[in-house]
Amino acid sequence: MELAIKVLALLPWTDWAGLAAFFLGWIGYAVFAKRRSTMQPSLLDTTNHIRRQWMLQSTYREVRVVDGIVIQNLSTSPSFFASTTILIIGGLLAVLGTTEKASELVREIPFAARTSVLVFDLKVVFLLGIFVYAFFRFTWSLRQYTFGALLVGALPERDDISAMGDAGEAMRQSFAERAGRVVGMAAETFNDGLRAYYFAFAAIGWFFSPLVFALATAGVVYILYQREFRSDVLGVLKG
Repeated sequence: MELAIKVLALLPWTDWAGLAAFFLGWIGYAVFAKRRSTMQPSLLDTTNHIRRQWMLQSTYREVRVVDGIVIQNLSTSPSFFASTTILIIGGLLAVLGTTEKASELVREIPFAARTSVLVFDLKVVFLLGIFVYAFFRFTWSLRQYTFGALLVGALPERDDISAMGDAGEAMRQSFAERAGRVVGMAAETFNDGLRAYYFAFAAIGWFFSPLVFALATAGVVYILYQREFRSDVLGVLKG
């Protein structure tokens, strides 16, 4: 009980309120987006349907070099972001090593909140945690794309599948479902990492004030909703 009181005393109630709004926005939006997609197709759901069609189409191709190249190209995005995230994590760790100078620099920024060194460290560690989470999601996405490539490589030849008759058709559908789902899971995991980047920008608002922190979180949620459920590209993909 005493430990909990000491932890709560580290930050003013406004900062705790800002943190609560942040996690409510992040977790709440993730739950909302998943449930909303069952009623209204999201950008991710629509592209997952296209991925399944792509995997089904690959079973009819005699040479599947194109499919392997596409998967390789898709995996470059999480690879790039994972490498970038490592650099960001290293930069934040460097900031923790020079906390006093960094804190003084932040104090000179107009409208930035004047806080103690300890509170500044907590904010940096909080931001660091977000990017660590993003790194794990990006690297897991990269591995999942590798699993998708393995499935494509293990698929029997087109003529062999056709020669199987009904069993071959069942194999096509099973492969399209499994491979499409694996590649879709890789995209979903990559989306989680990107979402962490968006909310990291909201977390930067905490260095200014809890109010800016909460407003930035609301702004990120709005942007994510518009892009996943109201974007022009979604209308084009849905046809």
